[in-house]
Amino acid sequence: MLSLTDTYTLKNGVKIPVVGFGTWQSSDEEAEKSVLWALEAGYRHIDTAAAYKNETGVGRGIKKSGLNREEIFITTKLSNQEHGYEETKQAIQDSLNKLDTDYIDLYIIHWPNPIKYRDNWKEANAESWRAMEEAVEAGKIRAIGVSNFHPHHLEALAETAKIEPTLNQILLNPSDMQTEVVKYNQAHDIVSEAYSPLGTGKIFDVEELKELAAKYNKSIAQLVLRWSLQHGFLPLPKSVHEERVHENADIFDFEIEEEDMKKIDSLKGRAGSAQDPDQASF
Repeated sequence: MLSLTDTYTLKNGVKIPVVGFGTWQSSDEEAEKSVLWALEAGYRHIDTAAAYKNETGVGRGIKKSGLNREEIFITTKLSNQEHGYEETKQAIQDSLNKLDTDYIDLYIIHWPNPIKYRDNWKEANAESWRAMEEAVEAGKIRAIGVSNFHPHHLEALAETAKIEPTLNQILLNPSDMQTEVVKYNQAHDIVSEAYSPLGTGKIFDVEELKELAAKYNKSIAQLVLRWSLQHGFLPLPKSVHEERVHENADIFDFEIEEEDMKKIDSLKGRAGSAQDPDQASF
């Protein structure tokens, strides 16, 4: 039976816990508190980003836990304003300083085609990646990946990359399974990490999920997180409520039957869908 400390092995050999704790839309203070609760609940994988403006709080929460740095897997991301070689070098250092750590376990390009770089996104990504590769060589980063990338963005990156992306963090939940992106990830040994695995809350109104959650004597959140794991995804539940932080970790003592997995798979569009990264206005 899996647990919070079980891991997937990234293609470069680095091990990443199968569930992460998300901090999107959390203030510095909320991030500090919730990260501490998450670590107390047994999470060992914390996800933040420069754009969330809470890396300092995340770092404080990790320090307060008293756990050794090596026990915790930290992910952060390059902001949409800082693509390019020099900008990325500086952004990595800024994240290290805010997190108050000597290294980042996983560093990710947050968005493939932000509006600031829309005319030259491919070159900007290539230059950012070069800075990230150098940071890997320097021991500042253990693994590098991407977020919200579609196959054509990954193909463009592959033209110049020396190190292959290990992971693609995308919106993934029963309402949008991003089948084409996941298929590409699988074919290239890229882990599909699920942000907004609970559909930013809209998933809780889906009747079929209410019925299935009752059948398994679990909450809808627990059901959907388990569904994510059974697909081989890496979900990143987020909460600023202590009891929910613990509840979302309690997903390892049951298994969803195949027929019910298919029912959940069929809920496309019921709770929103991913944005087109080439059209987003940020």
